[in-house]
Amino acid sequence: MSAQTITLVLETDIRGSAEAVFDTIVDLRGYGRWLGSSTAYAGTTEISSDPVTAGTTYVEPSSSGVRRGTVTELERPARVTFHQPMSMSPGFLGVIDIHVTYTLTPAAEGVHVRRVVSLDLGWPLRLLRPVVVPRFRSENERTMQALKAFVEG
Repeated sequence: MSAQTITLVLETDIRGSAEAVFDTIVDLRGYGRWLGSSTAYAGTTEISSDPVTAGTTYVEPSSSGVRRGTVTELERPARVTFHQPMSMSPGFLGVIDIHVTYTLTPAAEGVHVRRVVSLDLGWPLRLLRPVVVPRFRSENERTMQALKAFVEG
């Protein structure tokens, strides 16, 4: 990460066990059950292993580009990190280097979920930061709300 890194932090408490939340997050094949598609997320494909382990790879295409992800850290049921560089479309926009870390800790009535998203924008996209960052924030808020609704559902 560089001095240009943008960090988004989202937190919520979920009524459910850490294991249930963790299992939902790492079940890449099951995202369609709880996270509907959007312009930023069309689904997760090409998952290299099931169950997911550190080193599992996957692909997430969207209208803006393609994220080719790898699970880089997996500590059941407390922490998981995804590294998912996104090759932008059109290609001259470069790559957004994305790291997403979920940390789960016990809470009064369930589990506290903290999602930290780090973004390193390539040069062409730095000019578009005022547009790019709010879109990432909105999509990450949507993801956290969907996770909470699914586990509590």
